Amino acid sequence: MENGQGRDLKVREMIQQNKNTVNVTSVTETIMPKFLLVVAIISILTTIGILITLLTETVYFFRDVSFIEFFTGTELSPLGTNAKFGILPLVTGTVISSTIAMLVAIPIGLMSAIYLSEYASERVRRTLKPLLEILAGIPTIVYGFFAFTFVTPLLRTFIPGLEPTNILSPGLVMGVMIIPMIASLSEDAMSSVPNAMREGALALGATKLETTWRVVIPAAMSGIVASFVLGISRAIGETMIVTIASGSSKNFTFDVTQSMQTMTAYIVEVTGGEAAAGSTLYYSLYAVAMTLFVFTLIMNLIAQYISKRFREGY
Repeated sequence: MENGQGRDLKVREMIQQNKNTVNVTSVTETIMPKFLLVVAIISILTTIGILITLLTETVYFFRDVSFIEFFTGTELSPLGTNAKFGILPLVTGTVISSTIAMLVAIPIGLMSAIYLSEYASERVRRTLKPLLEILAGIPTIVYGFFAFTFVTPLLRTFIPGLEPTNILSPGLVMGVMIIPMIASLSEDAMSSVPNAMREGALALGATKLETTWRVVIPAAMSGIVASFVLGISRAIGETMIVTIASGSSKNFTFDVTQSMQTMTAYIVEVTGGEAAAGSTLYYSLYAVAMTLFVFTLIMNLIAQYISKRFREGY
């Protein structure tokens, strides 16, 4: 009799524990979606706040400087009584440095991805990929001093006319910095291609190289091109490397041996200078930042379009 009562007591305790667990789970399931929604809304509101700030301050700038002068002017001299605010020198410096970076990063990154995905053994891949990605963990200011103190003196031994600060060396170093991004994303895209496609090509008599170039790369093209576009966005938004190694000369030129300034470097210069709040120089900071925002936004939209347009399902 007592054993029966003990068993009934244990059963009631188990039922009560299950009820408590169900209650906690129910509360958690109710709260978590709301919490995640709040986090998502905060992210969206932060983006909207940044955009509103840029737009508001940019409007103040264009009250003093005409829209046409800003986007078509080839002279940028923000100080003095006869200040000029043409953004083309900054755009030219940004485009040239990004182009040099991608000329370095795309071939090396893609070749590295091909080797890791198609030729390296599993053991080698597990060793080399983390080592390659270490480059992404190096602070950009270290890259900047590396470009200024090592790459530029090295290049001047081969290019005598190269200025102490120039756009060539930071562009090359930015390319090295972007290699891990392109290599990692491209390798992931190629690794996602089913082995059945490789085996089918090899069964038809294709070589390993032919299979890679004619089957794997076309199948992974959306991810590969998206990695290129994201790499360009990363190069456009780079700050410390060009600030340290490219100088602050606002030259409108296509000569990579000369000192040039990018949009990010100009923002650093203005924020670190003595631009009085409310002055045209101060508002030019936001106009350039807005232009940079539009540049990177366009790059990201292009990457998303390419990913959706050329994505293949397996």
